[in-house]
Amino acid sequence: MALCSIASCASCLCGSAPCLLSGCCPSTYNSTVSRLAFSFLLLLGSLVSVIMILPGMETQLKKIPGFCMNCDVIVGYKSVYRMCFAMACFFFLFSIIMIRVRSSKDPRASLQNGFWFFKFLILVGITVGAFFIPDGTFNTVWFYFGVVGSFIFIIIQLILLVDFSHTWNQSWLENAEEGNSKCWFAALLSFTALHYALAFSAVVLFYVYYTTGDDCTEHKVFISLNLIFCIIISIVAILPKVQEAQPSSGLLQASLISLYTMYVTWSAMTNNPNRKCNPSLLSLVNNTPSPTPAPGQEVQWWDAQGIIGLVIFFFCTLYASIRSSNNTQVNRLMQTEDLQGLAADDHEAATGEDGVRRAVDNEEDAVTYSYSFFHFSLCLASLYIMMTLTNWYQPDADYQAMQSSMPAVWVKISSSWIGLALYLWTLVAPLILSNRDFN
Repeated sequence: MALCSIASCASCLCGSAPCLLSGCCPSTYNSTVSRLAFSFLLLLGSLVSVIMILPGMETQLKKIPGFCMNCDVIVGYKSVYRMCFAMACFFFLFSIIMIRVRSSKDPRASLQNGFWFFKFLILVGITVGAFFIPDGTFNTVWFYFGVVGSFIFIIIQLILLVDFSHTWNQSWLENAEEGNSKCWFAALLSFTALHYALAFSAVVLFYVYYTTGDDCTEHKVFISLNLIFCIIISIVAILPKVQEAQPSSGLLQASLISLYTMYVTWSAMTNNPNRKCNPSLLSLVNNTPSPTPAPGQEVQWWDAQGIIGLVIFFFCTLYASIRSSNNTQVNRLMQTEDLQGLAADDHEAATGEDGVRRAVDNEEDAVTYSYSFFHFSLCLASLYIMMTLTNWYQPDADYQAMQSSMPAVWVKISSSWIGLALYLWTLVAPLILSNRDFN
């Protein structure tokens, strides 16, 4: 493959095939494209995992020599674990390689922003190799890796939602100042009321359907605590001193975080192995008790909370790839920089004198996001998608049946508490650390 200079690469049009495939233009197209491309690889792997766990696929997967012996129930589960293992290894490898990359002048930046064909081949190679991993204790050990990684990723999802709601609120407040203020304020009020209505409706439904058994004390505690915590963050968000330090903070952010917290609470309760405390939606509709899958019986991988979890996952992954925020606290948590000024300079430089948009290096002085942390987040996302697709099930001792487990319940509920604490910190940090600049 012929080498080319940065000067010659500067003449490449944005997205042209020679530049992208050769990798000779390391950062000559916007860094957002790189994030989108890596996110696409993650979503592609997730799609393959979804296909692998679909009913009927187990017949084809069992044809792989030595892959599955007398385990009809979990063949799809094992394939998802191996696919997500490959993705996690791929992104973790890049996370290690990209440590302390400061600008596009670093030679490793070309690996981040180019050579996509070869990176795809590496991912395929790791995936093929993963399917030949002997069973042994792999599935059990990787289950616990998935639990820990998912715990961290749920917190990252909440941080992204905090950032999204902050950007949303700030954008609409600016529109209210520039145009029809009554219309924009009415829209803000409507969405805030909708979020709270959904959140508190969820609380009522939780008390009605998930606390009826004699052994459902934990559920009552989870619901009550998270309701109290959501009320606390809503009050703190509109305190005069908090509003003075952060004029853009408000109930829109708190309402969205409250709604997400209730989703995580519901998701946690649906992993309770006690069916009296964890009725399925189908059993609620038919007013019948939820059956517990017997050994050899088909496992229901898909349920409502899993599908909603996938939707939130796809949204957060896409948003993480295109986000541009001036929320200082969130940027510090996510290892990113304020991109507004860079974006403006980028737009001016992207259009040449002839009016043609060309690729530009928007990271020559400094990267706009931490390459290493971004890949680490995708590594955690791979583990989260693995746990979500397999419904956080854990195989029993002889690998003949799948079962829910209480560790999954505690992982999810504790991650909601830590996420709420982080959001509370973004509100009060400017007051507690008054000597630091949070603007």
